[in-house]
Amino acid sequence: MTTVEKQIEFKNKILVGLEKVYERLIEFKKQKNTELVIMKDNKIVKIKPQ
Repeated sequence: MTTVEKQIEFKNKILVGLEKVYERLIEFKKQKNTELVIMKDNKIVKIKPQ
């Protein structure tokens, strides 16, 4: 396995991990019935997860 292949594999693992964290965050916010704070069009917005 070359260095480039290792980097690609590592990048893919990071992306999968970030997707799992995002899903868990949304699930947590739903359970606690709290707002999710995001940035949209350079403005801070609070939304309810659905």
